[in-house]
Amino acid sequence: MDHKPNGKNSQIVYLSHGGGPLPILGDPGHASMVQFMQDLPKKLQRPEAVLVISAHWEEDQPTLFSAADVPLFYDYYGFPAAAYDIRYCAPASPSLLQKIATELAQHGFSPAVDSARGFDHGVYIPLKLMFPEADIPVVQLSLLKGLDPAAHLALGAALRGLLDENLFIIGSGFSFHNLNAFFASDHDAPDPANSAFQDWLIETITSEISQEEREARLADWESAPHARYCHPRPDHLMPLHVCVGLAGGAGEKIFDDEIMGKRGVAFRW
Repeated sequence: MDHKPNGKNSQIVYLSHGGGPLPILGDPGHASMVQFMQDLPKKLQRPEAVLVISAHWEEDQPTLFSAADVPLFYDYYGFPAAAYDIRYCAPASPSLLQKIATELAQHGFSPAVDSARGFDHGVYIPLKLMFPEADIPVVQLSLLKGLDPAAHLALGAALRGLLDENLFIIGSGFSFHNLNAFFASDHDAPDPANSAFQDWLIETITSEISQEEREARLADWESAPHARYCHPRPDHLMPLHVCVGLAGGAGEKIFDDEIMGKRGVAFRW
């Protein structure tokens, strides 16, 4: 996606956000991912606001959150005390929240606003690595319960009116999300099943196929090689569908490395 001469053009990234708070806590299995996120802002124009679609929020209808003084949602357990002392006090953006709600309503959705939830770790972990100053306004958008792939492609398409804004839109998930495999005794062993699925994702997102074919492949993602092994539940894949529906074209691979001993990828449009 080419930037317009006046610099008003949203930038879209789908990324793998890692395991809970571990990227912030210095876990060596996240070293390459942390370096990638810390370096990414250098490759972007500075956005006026950030929109995050996180794998960790599902609602009956698309729901929005943006608030400067609501505590973070520590949606994990069993970690050291430092995991619950993380802070990320980004400004709110009521104007962007309203614009997103309007776009969604105009495309047949019934958007809602949650003013008390707090950002989950799919939002504040990557943002703390990319924009540690927390000086850019942030809005979060939920996934849809049921995790229907076609519905999430449509959710992204409904947001195309945002493309003329100077936004950074993040689909925050994980391109491999089999928790049992992460914590298996042989989790560091070669995993050809995971690699086959990652290769399928790369081909689907980056190839110069028609957008219709790209979306058809993602709508039928369960037919991809070892799809259900990589995603027993597709919550961490659906932010990718939103990004693809929003971008409307091919993306580029910007990360392909191990996270917690498993291959994960990221894409940019």
